Amino acid sequence: MQEAPQQAVTTQEVVEATANVWTKVTGWIETAIAMLPNMVVAILVMVLFVVIAKIVRGVLRKVLARVVQNPQVSRLLQTLVYVAVVTIGLFTALSVLQLDDAVTSLLAGVGILGLALGFAFQDIAANFVAGILMAIRRPFQEGDIIDSSGITGTVQEVNLRSTIIRQFDGQIVYVPNKDVFGNSITNLYGTGERRVEVACGVSYDDDLQHAKQVAIEAMMDVPGRDPSRKPVVLYTGFGGSSIDFVVQFWMENDGNHGAYLQAHSDAIMALKAAFDQAGVEIPFPIRTLDAGDSLKELFEAKDSA
Repeated sequence: MQEAPQQAVTTQEVVEATANVWTKVTGWIETAIAMLPNMVVAILVMVLFVVIAKIVRGVLRKVLARVVQNPQVSRLLQTLVYVAVVTIGLFTALSVLQLDDAVTSLLAGVGILGLALGFAFQDIAANFVAGILMAIRRPFQEGDIIDSSGITGTVQEVNLRSTIIRQFDGQIVYVPNKDVFGNSITNLYGTGERRVEVACGVSYDDDLQHAKQVAIEAMMDVPGRDPSRKPVVLYTGFGGSSIDFVVQFWMENDGNHGAYLQAHSDAIMALKAAFDQAGVEIPFPIRTLDAGDSLKELFEAKDSA
């Protein structure tokens, strides 16, 4: 069976196709010429918003340098503001070009994308926001010793996700920012001073005024004590075998937790030595054991034997 011969393309069809293409091209050219003023305005709008974004970023950099100590957070905020201003300029330029449908589609897409990312990365977003708020409020700085969420140590770094704490035993703990910001934070040296307290007790037979004076004099020579503030002794109650008290003194604070622990240790040794020299007794705890009648019968049986 022979195939049907292909029809040859006539000159008339070529002319019509060329005319259609040329009509579309000329239409595009005419539309571009008609839109040329709007395109120029749109380009000028974009350039203007880019310049404004740079100016705002420069002003924000100077402001954040005084408020935010974390350079990562500062740079991120500058970038976010810059992108936001440029995005507003893009939407404005599209409106000038009368591309309202494109603007609506972009806004809808941004909204849906933001909602999806919000659900997918809510923990990351919470840590990020908490990191920014801590950088602005500054409840502590790098190098401070804090207690947060049951973790005590020196703050090594605060990044956009976590607070890095070095504990006193050398372990590094990464605490999510939202946990640090959402819970209580104790800055052990945030006020620039630290008080040392030593709990002790004296015998009921001792002169309390004499024991108080001995304790105060013992604290006077503790290394690191703030000489401008006198030690204090406060009796706190009647114990089972002693009258309890606490001796308090303030130390010169340089943020060194090791110095605080050493001062606490020196105070205990100084108090013990002073009481021994002055004849003040630190009584042992007294415990009374009741074995009942069985132990009494056992001793009576032993004596009778």
